[in-house]
Amino acid sequence: MISFNLHCDRNHEFEGWFSSSADFDAQIERKLVSCPVCGSTAIGKALMAPAVSASRDKDTRPLALDPEKREMMRKLRQMVSAVRENAEDVGERFPEEARKIHHGETEARGIVGKASSDDAKALIEEGIDIAPLPELPEDLS
Repeated sequence: MISFNLHCDRNHEFEGWFSSSADFDAQIERKLVSCPVCGSTAIGKALMAPAVSASRDKDTRPLALDPEKREMMRKLRQMVSAVRENAEDVGERFPEEARKIHHGETEARGIVGKASSDDAKALIEEGIDIAPLPELPEDLS
């Protein structure tokens, strides 16, 4: 997952999580990203400071968040949890099941699972709406 600082054409700033830079570009092109403040789909990347780590062990790096970002992470964690609780986990069959649902071959329902970046790109190119769920760190302290 990759996080970008974003802004809309009305200068509202917000953060967005994407599976890759190409995923960001594809979602922007399809106008799937909108400003949470005003709803504008004219979105661009804001300047970001590079992430620099003194440690090579990602599991031991602390995640320092200000109170506003901590609350955003809490809400994001709740959203991801709600999606998972209300969807069927189809695992590696995700691309196949997404296509079956899209083409009306099986019941329409929420699903979660795994897809390679190539499979995800192919689904998007076929006009099948999918969205990655971020993997969030457990400890925010």
